[in-house]
Amino acid sequence: MPTKESFLAPGKFPLGLIIGVLALIGILLLPTPEGLPVAGHRVLAILVFAIIVWVSEAVSYETSSIIILGLIVFLVGLSPSMDNHAKDWGTSASMNLALTGFGNSALALVTAALFLAACMTFTGLDKRIALSTLNLVGTSTKSIFVGTILVIIVLSLVVPSATARGAAMLPIIMGIIAAFGVDKRSNLAAGLMIVVAEGISVWNIGIQTAAAQNLLTVGFMEKMLGERVAWVDWLIAALPWSLIMSVVLVVVVLKLLPVEVNGLQGGRETVRKQKEELGPMSSAQKRLLLVTLILIGFWATEGKLHKFNTTATTTVALAMLLLPKIGVINWKDIQARVPWGTVIVFGVGISLGTALLQTKAGEWLGTQIVANTGLDTFSPTMIFAVLAAFLIVIHLGFASATALSSSMIPIMIALLQNLPGDINRLGMTMILGFVVSYGFILPINAPQNMVCLGTETFNAKQFAKVGIVVTVIGYLLMVLFAATYWKWLGLL
Repeated sequence: MPTKESFLAPGKFPLGLIIGVLALIGILLLPTPEGLPVAGHRVLAILVFAIIVWVSEAVSYETSSIIILGLIVFLVGLSPSMDNHAKDWGTSASMNLALTGFGNSALALVTAALFLAACMTFTGLDKRIALSTLNLVGTSTKSIFVGTILVIIVLSLVVPSATARGAAMLPIIMGIIAAFGVDKRSNLAAGLMIVVAEGISVWNIGIQTAAAQNLLTVGFMEKMLGERVAWVDWLIAALPWSLIMSVVLVVVVLKLLPVEVNGLQGGRETVRKQKEELGPMSSAQKRLLLVTLILIGFWATEGKLHKFNTTATTTVALAMLLLPKIGVINWKDIQARVPWGTVIVFGVGISLGTALLQTKAGEWLGTQIVANTGLDTFSPTMIFAVLAAFLIVIHLGFASATALSSSMIPIMIALLQNLPGDINRLGMTMILGFVVSYGFILPINAPQNMVCLGTETFNAKQFAKVGIVVTVIGYLLMVLFAATYWKWLGLL
């Protein structure tokens, strides 16, 4: 991430930002294609600029998001109106467009989820849950790997932040590695930490509230398709895949990185000792656990036992956790623990997607892709296979699944809307949203990967060695699901 000093130092202006600006100007200077409004032409230029800056990480995501806001305000604001070409949009209208994302219910859910994750780390409940789960498994090497996956699953339900889950697990896993008495660059250490990083990505797919990119996908569904997928419907679709891939991940790691020891003497005692150091469960932890369990209950029964959506129930839960006496955290502590930059990036991502929709840029782009690829002649399963492969490849250039979702999901939806035939566009969008979480190959492709890489237990080559196999198997399994299970569910 560039520092303030790097911007001020002579000769160090970020190359990615220069390329992004040149690409923006170059596209703006091109003649506006037939059928594409001027405002849409300019939004496509902004999209290309955003992708280049996000991929190159020339500036922070927060900085690039503010730049994108400014570009939408002025480039769209000075464009001819969609209804009356003799008049401009006007900067007031374009400002409303640029800030659309900040009034979206998905942003409220992401913010509330980040607050909930902050409550978990503040009270230490996340670490207690992780240790309690590990304490239930045996002391063989395979049991430790299985226990690690179980911790990931449990934390994915209660800590809706991949980075926070990774941070919560690091000291516990490092303690287990030390208890084995092996070097931190051993296959055992590398395997366990890779399972943590890639297992989090696997369960980002399995649980809707586990990752911001899922909530962004849900937000685009609501905005562009007028519908959303309930938490439990997402779980029904994704759970079998995540369960199978959890087994695949452990098997692949043990096969490609053979461990040096078969068991851990006193392993359970090591975990128990760490748990004892936490002391008895505090009153705040008990209250937080109760609220979290009730919240999960509401998520799981949405549309079945009640009509309250995930955003509404999560917001009420957060309000309870902030109340004096009843709650577990105050505003000052929350303020210091919530990554507000994520909220900004998320809001701008929704705004960019909305701009693609309202200026007809997404519709035009979708039409061009369909006309030039022959996708309209493919079966729904083949359409998914092609688009999923595209998302997996392009993800190699992104360090943020949120950024990938912001730029690609609106285009995917616009493309699906331009395809003929009886396609379940909502279901197809959801399963394409699953693919956005494929951060398996490069450490830089997901923040939790980088958190785990910081332990120096594995290198990028080891990570890619496992990740390529997991990606190929995961992709083929999704194509199989598209042809069978998801088809039976009516998602295609």
